[in-house]
Parts: sequence; structure tokens; C-alpha cells
Amino acid sequence: MLREELVFVGTCDIAGHVRGKGFPAQELHARRLKGIGWTHSNLMQSAFGPIFDTPFGTGGDLMIVPDPAAEVRVDFADGSTPEHFILGDIRNTDGSPWECCPREFLRRALAALDAAAGLRLIAAFEQEFVYTGIEDRPAHAYSLGAWRRQGSFGEAFVAALRTAGVVPDSFLPEYGDRQFEVTVAPAAALTAADHAVITREMARATAHRLGHRVIFSPKPNADGVGNGVHIHMSLQDAAGTPVTYAPDGRMGLSDLAQQFCAGILHHLPAIAAITAPSPVSYLRLTPNRWAPTAVDIVQQDRGASLRVCPVFAAAGPAEIARQYNFEFRTTDASASPYMALGAVVFAGADGIARGLALPAPGADSPSLPRALGQALDAMEASKLVQSWFGPTFLEAYLRHKRAELATLTDLAPEELCDRYANVY
Repeated sequence: MLREELVFVGTCDIAGHVRGKGFPAQELHARRLKGIGWTHSNLMQSAFGPIFDTPFGTGGDLMIVPDPAAEVRVDFADGSTPEHFILGDIRNTDGSPWECCPREFLRRALAALDAAAGLRLIAAFEQEFVYTGIEDRPAHAYSLGAWRRQGSFGEAFVAALRTAGVVPDSFLPEYGDRQFEVTVAPAAALTAADHAVITREMARATAHRLGHRVIFSPKPNADGVGNGVHIHMSLQDAAGTPVTYAPDGRMGLSDLAQQFCAGILHHLPAIAAITAPSPVSYLRLTPNRWAPTAVDIVQQDRGASLRVCPVFAAAGPAEIARQYNFEFRTTDASASPYMALGAVVFAGADGIARGLALPAPGADSPSLPRALGQALDAMEASKLVQSWFGPTFLEAYLRHKRAELATLTDLAPEELCDRYANVY
């Protein structure tokens, strides 16, 4: 059959979905600057597709401009159409950044971190998902049996990641029913967020070719454990020297790292609306689910919102400093990686700018928000969060999420979980 290759240019939007348009691949060079046409209200598409509410109406024009550094082309060598897509930035028609672009939100956060202390952020995403191509069996968590039964999915998935320019670190059966986790290598913050999006899409692409699905929903079913996203982070100075570790610092953290983490904790009740932005996110953030429930930082504790991670077999102080990192665990795949990481970086940069201190050892830890509506109220009440977004983006984000909530008001937990499992 005669075929001409197409390429898709898109953005990972407020709902955490990659949306955009396709065109003939041979036109890509001509579209490097102009990209594809877009419109303001496209940002307001809900997790389920329809636009429930928008401040923009039907007017206005934008463009999604592809970033060559975020181009993916993977031929699965099975006769199927290659995966060819490029992530990009939403820009005004004059080429300037649109204030509501999720990727630009992260860039602004990184600029705030640079302004606060001349620092750069290195990040890596762990992501959990359910793979439908394996039967559910008792006692399969972390088991060789579950590893065996996933068949060729893992090998094809890891090969797709590497071909897409993402360095795979680990792939394993996790604690939940049919649950797996993938971790990729650390990278500079914007690249790490790109890689998080690409990782999700490569998992979906691989499962699709095997006749199955992956489900990244925070809570695939009401009674089971959830799917989390864990963001590992470390700080570097402008020369690329690691500055997270201090041997005499609290939990091994340098003063700057402590202030960064203190900023995250200070703003967490508000930024939870960005990092855990769906109603089912809060079904995951409950006791006995291997998920955070409090605004806390703990060394080597997977129930904490911020976990200071261990160092493995380090050869000396330089290797310890290179490995040292902390992990943000209060996010999931209903969030755009750009939005989630951007919110965390903005919060951390504010902690450094104001010299915030970590809570005293043994101090009571306040609870995380118990519902999305509570988190959205905290977000709207924060003058600083308002400044990170700007009035247009803040209104759009709040209206997007509150409209989503309003459509789901009468659903029982199991129905909620089913709805989100169908779209994530």
C-alpha cells in the first residue's frame, strides 16, 4: 500500500494529555518556526475530551512550535506505522511564548531558581502503570512470575525508550495488581519533563502494538494501590557541580537543598492542586497505600511527601555528592510533567529566596489536602502561586479543574476510578 509518513506536533496540556496536529513529515523543515495552528480554548479540553468551561471562548489563534530536542521517531520493525512526534511550545502568532504554555511554566520556574541562587535542577521521573496484557494473580508483587508473564512488553518498551533518546534505568513489576514501574536516567529539568512525557507515550505505543493498554491513572480501582509518579531531584551550580549534599547537614542536605525542600513543604498544600490535579489523585493519597498523606520530609521513607534518598556503594565523597538526591512523591500522571515539576521548582526557589528552614525534628506534620477542591482553594488563596501563573493562566487552570470536578460530583469512588482508568 502506498504511504507517506506523517509527523505529529503536540503539547502535554493541563489534563496531562498530549494533543496537537499532524502533517506530512516532508514539510517538517518548513514548519520549524510556524509549527501548527492552535487556539486558546484547546488548552481547556478536559481529561475526558469536552471543554466544560473556558475563559477564552472561540476566538484567538496560537501555534505549537516543535522543539527539535524533543523529536521522537521509533520504528517498531513490526510493519506498523512508526511513532513520529515532536513536543513543542505554545506560542503567540508573533513567536513569543504564550503565558499559558505548560512548557513555558516550567521554564519560568527554572529561571526563578537561577535568579534565587544561580542553580540548575537535575531530575528523573519514576512512573507506575498497569499493563493489561498480564493476568492478575495473587502474590505477584515484585515477582519473577509477573516479570515472566509480561512477555515481550518490557523488552519492546525499553528498546523504544532508548530509540526515542530516553535512557532507561529500570523496569519492574510493582506492588499493585498488574502494576509495573519504569525509571529513566536523570537529565536537566526541561529534558527530564520531556522524557517523562515520551516515556508515557512509548509505554502506550508498545502496549498498543501488542493489542493491550497501559493505564497511568492515579487510582485504577478504588480498593487497590494507586499509580504514582516520583520525581527525583538534585541541585547543581552554574558550573555543573553537585550542591545537594553536605556531610554535616541535616539528613545530609546542604543549606541550599534544605531551603529548597522547605519551600516545597511550605507551598505543598497549594501546589498539590497542580501535582495531584484529579479527584482520584486524593483516593491514592490515603493511609496504607504506599503514598504520602502528610506534608513532611523523611530520610529513606516511601510514605513521605519528600524522601531523602539513599546512596549506594559510593566510592568516596565526590560519588556521594553526585548520587545525593531527594524525591517528591505527591504527584501522578493526571498532571502534566511540566506543570508538576514547574510548581515544585517555583516552590523550592521561593524557599531559597526567603531562606526558609525545614520543620523542626519531631514537629507535627500537617495533613495533605484530602480532596482536589480543598487543594484548589489553597492554590487560589496563595498570592505567590498567583504570581507564578499570572492572572490569565491562573483563571484558566482553576476553571478547568473546577469544571472537571463539577461533572463528577455524584459519582461513587469506583465509578470515578473507572472514568479515569479509561482516559489515562
